[in-house]
Amino acid sequence: MQTNLIETLKYLNGLNNVTLEGLFERDGNVRNRNNSQKLLLRNFNTSPAMNFFPVKIAATWNQLPENIVSAGTVNTFKNRFDKFWITNPPPSTTSY
Repeated sequence: MQTNLIETLKYLNGLNNVTLEGLFERDGNVRNRNNSQKLLLRNFNTSPAMNFFPVKIAATWNQLPENIVSAGTVNTFKNRFDKFWITNPPPSTTSY
């Protein structure tokens, strides 16, 4: 899961050379809890769509605190995420 979140950070902050227009859509709500870079969660009725990368990762990304998602570098993100994950482990039913 950490790899997927790192790729999300790179995409949102322009840290990679990939241009994927519309892969993620940021939530425009100014009253976001946890972090200011929340992603819109899309609803799909089909099983294949539920396995699409942005759908799988958005809910987890939205639960991360501000200090993690606002990390300026990948190493800073990794370090903060590792510390957060020790006290807030993912549900065991989630597979990434």
